[in-house]
Amino acid sequence: MDSDKARIVVETALLTSEEALPLSELVRLFDSEMTPRDIENLLSDLRCKWADSGLELVEVSSGWRFRTKPELQKFLDRLNPKKLPRYSRAALETLAIIAYRQPVTRGDIEEIRGVAVSSQILKMFESRSWIEVVGHRDVPGRPSLYATTSRFLDDLNMSSVSDLPPLQGSSSLFEQHVNDSGM
Repeated sequence: MDSDKARIVVETALLTSEEALPLSELVRLFDSEMTPRDIENLLSDLRCKWADSGLELVEVSSGWRFRTKPELQKFLDRLNPKKLPRYSRAALETLAIIAYRQPVTRGDIEEIRGVAVSSQILKMFESRSWIEVVGHRDVPGRPSLYATTSRFLDDLNMSSVSDLPPLQGSSSLFEQHVNDSGM
């Protein structure tokens, strides 16, 4: 298959997919005709092709996807005004602790915050698929260990937790990033 046709196939798959597509899925489109390196080259070409448009091709933790350029989102929000969830300070602090210190137990979170953690906060982020239980600490009671998910990273347009803002002064930055991302 020539590269122009392959680029169209990859572009179509990305534009029509509801979820980010990992490189391995994009390779599967071609029945071994294309290598991962070939697909990476096509993705680079697509990034350049879309650079002057309202969409951009980005890599997030679970793969590749198109998204609206952030500076244009405010215009689209006028078409579909959404009541974005507002998270309490306690919820954002809990999420930030999990994101920066993962894996952590509920007790770890309570020790850092200095107050009890509401079960509803943990359930809310679990139902949103932003956090999950990744194991249990080997101590009496075997408390659950919480960590963020790839969905959390995808929703914040990050490819890894290393993309989080620096910890110093991060609570206001984190809150602003979450609210700016429409989360």
